[in-house]
Amino acid sequence: MINFIKSSIKYFIVGILALLPIVIVLQVLVFLESFLKGFFIDIYGYSNNIFITFLAFTISFVAIAYIGFRITVFEKLWVLHQVERLIERIPMIRTIYRVSKKLVNMFGSQEKSVPKDIVFLEYPKEGLWVPGYVTNQVGEMLVVYVPTSPNPTSGFTIVVHQSKVVKSALDIEGVTSFIVSVGVDLLQKEEFEKLSKLS
Repeated sequence: MINFIKSSIKYFIVGILALLPIVIVLQVLVFLESFLKGFFIDIYGYSNNIFITFLAFTISFVAIAYIGFRITVFEKLWVLHQVERLIERIPMIRTIYRVSKKLVNMFGSQEKSVPKDIVFLEYPKEGLWVPGYVTNQVGEMLVVYVPTSPNPTSGFTIVVHQSKVVKSALDIEGVTSFIVSVGVDLLQKEEFEKLSKLS
């Protein structure tokens, strides 16, 4: 009886882990569906015309895609620049906007000045290695964000000398996948071999 209960719990956990990626994808799809549905309902409720609703959606899609195109090709958009200048004049809002923009740029590719190195550092003691995102650098000191598994948005920020870290060949996508998967998804296994020689 005890073996049956243990086996049942084990199979239940395996089933949950197998379904979890599907559930996450479904949650994202549900969010997108509710967002788009809300947009359609708001426009349709205002105009009461399906053609105008479809036209508004199409114009919105084209406008957002055009903004993305302009930023990718020219790196600046006059309208966005003017909006940023306006936001910079509002005391509390400008701080929130500046920090949000830096976080987005860290994971994007538009701003070349933002450090995007991935490093490993020994924490909480020697011989234990954790990955981190280099978010800033002042001289030889690095500001490193150390995420926690499986949610990389939670973590802590530390300041460390560059001699205390080991640069990784992983990119942001690779290390984020490694963290979210609690180490299951590791494409470049030679990273471990490099760390084992240092321990």
